Amino acid sequence: MSFKVTVRPSGQTFEVGPDESILEAALRSGEVIPYSCRNGSCTSCAGQVVEGRVAYPRGVLPPGLSAREAEAGRALLCQARACSDLVLDVSSERAPGEPVVKTLPARVVALHRLAPDVMRLYLKLPATEDFVWRAGQYIDILLRDGRRRAFSIANRPGADEFLELHVRLVPGGEFTTQVFEQMRERAILRLQGPFGRFFLREASPRPWLLMAGGTGFAPLKAMLEQALQGGLNRAVHLYWGARDRAGLYLNELVEGWADTVPGLRYTPVLSEADAGWRGRTGLVHAALLADHPQLAGYDVYMSGPPPMIEAARAGFTAHGLPAEQLFFDSFDFASDVRAAP
Repeated sequence: MSFKVTVRPSGQTFEVGPDESILEAALRSGEVIPYSCRNGSCTSCAGQVVEGRVAYPRGVLPPGLSAREAEAGRALLCQARACSDLVLDVSSERAPGEPVVKTLPARVVALHRLAPDVMRLYLKLPATEDFVWRAGQYIDILLRDGRRRAFSIANRPGADEFLELHVRLVPGGEFTTQVFEQMRERAILRLQGPFGRFFLREASPRPWLLMAGGTGFAPLKAMLEQALQGGLNRAVHLYWGARDRAGLYLNELVEGWADTVPGLRYTPVLSEADAGWRGRTGLVHAALLADHPQLAGYDVYMSGPPPMIEAARAGFTAHGLPAEQLFFDSFDFASDVRAAP
């Protein structure tokens, strides 16, 4: 059974099915709702339920929503399911300077394998379109059946005429398997974006700690390129965690930055290091905390898989990091495999 959703102040209406989130249905209908992590942590997609009822998978509130907020009608639309017709208050107005979300075709101009399971994809947009984004934001690749796959933009705005994506091969993943086994140069994709609230707050005077897990390096690469292009004016320490050396798929690039840019430090961390590895081992957030046990004086930016994000949030908070100084992007892989819930 489907339900009707009315969004204020836009007045747009759309139908939401019983097995999809309100955000998924909104995006399918063309309604632009702010969102970022899509796993209920960042609260970018929050809305107010004016009329109707919502519920959450397995009856569990998402991590970014308290019981008191839920009782007051606040909902995180990336997780909420409609239980009736709904009227929602959602702020879809762009802040000053916020990039415009566009839906565009893009041509694949190059594919470079950076690791056995990581492909660098270069996309060229139409020359007639001015696509603007903030370093750290992401795009959605629009699949033919209405599904979406999110990928961070890995190059800074204005660096070149292409969008750079880092695509990790997901076992059983229909789209990522296509990228690795079938996609060729000149293929045409459709994308929508930019999305996300993960970008540098350069007005802050504090030093930055950046932490990536796997291909979570992609948005941090764009951020670092942006900071380096403008002249780095503060201390920055990047931590990059991976399972093995192949997971540090652009290690030499970052080492080159650290060797030549004053104030920039780089610490790679492997969780399953081989006998020849002489660097740090273990969990990447533990390495960061060992070096920086007092975090109140830093701004922290992190991106990577949800388990890393959740462990780091708890650890960083315990070490004095205020919530307003923590910015993150959680890479929660969407399943391409059609399976029962």
